[in-house]
Amino acid sequence: MGKTQTLPDYPRGLTFEQVWAALMEDREQLKESQREAAKRREEMERWMKKSREEMERWMKESRKETDRFLKESQQETARRQEETARQMKETDRQMKETDRFLKESQQETARRQEETALQMKETDRRMKETDRKLNEIGKRFGDFTNSFGDVVEHLVAPNLLEKFKALGFDFEEASTRHKIRNKKHDISFEIDVFLQNGDTAMLVEIKANLTISDVNKHITRLEKMRKWADLRGDKRRFFGAVAGIVVEKDEREYTLNQGFFLIEPSGEDYNITPPYNKPKEW
Repeated sequence: MGKTQTLPDYPRGLTFEQVWAALMEDREQLKESQREAAKRREEMERWMKKSREEMERWMKESRKETDRFLKESQQETARRQEETARQMKETDRQMKETDRFLKESQQETARRQEETALQMKETDRRMKETDRKLNEIGKRFGDFTNSFGDVVEHLVAPNLLEKFKALGFDFEEASTRHKIRNKKHDISFEIDVFLQNGDTAMLVEIKANLTISDVNKHITRLEKMRKWADLRGDKRRFFGAVAGIVVEKDEREYTLNQGFFLIEPSGEDYNITPPYNKPKEW
């Protein structure tokens, strides 16, 4: 078993409430950024759809008007063929007018196509700008994830002992970044927060934005823990918990259905929700 790490004595310049409030504010800013990005993308899609529909409508009307005009010209030509040379001259004039109309239609079509191309270029520029901002958000979120993990490990971890005691788990020790290594059997993983006593242990995984993939990886981590313990003759029972500052509805349901405890922020504190059924034991 890895060596138990003691919690460092961090500066006491900030209170837990101040740190937690800052975390909550960052979370709301992150959600707002995500909503704004989604709104911009929806607005762009609506604008592109409207532009396409307007172009199609104009082309349809132009073709209809051209067909009507040509039909009338053909009828007029057939009638004028039976008249005098003066009438043939008028017919010729009308044919030239038709050519002019078609030429103008082609020029207008070309102008609309060029305008559409410019609009598509502008749309592409806006999409690239949106992608750039999303990348910036992703980078910021990655930095936030790292800092969140550090804060939770050193401020929340000690309180987990009392929180889990209220749920019937009397853990005696809490260590962070608990590493397990066994090169011979290719076992290597790290536990964000490791709670244990003589016959039971809890592996806690900490994420800023919890995903279903994170939950599945934690299942694999517990399977490795069971294998490592069996190799050592360790008969302890192992349970799992995940902590997240942003937990969507689907991820929450999935976590609790997998037999994990779910740790979530609640105001200036945090709550632990037991799994829907009996906690899964490894």
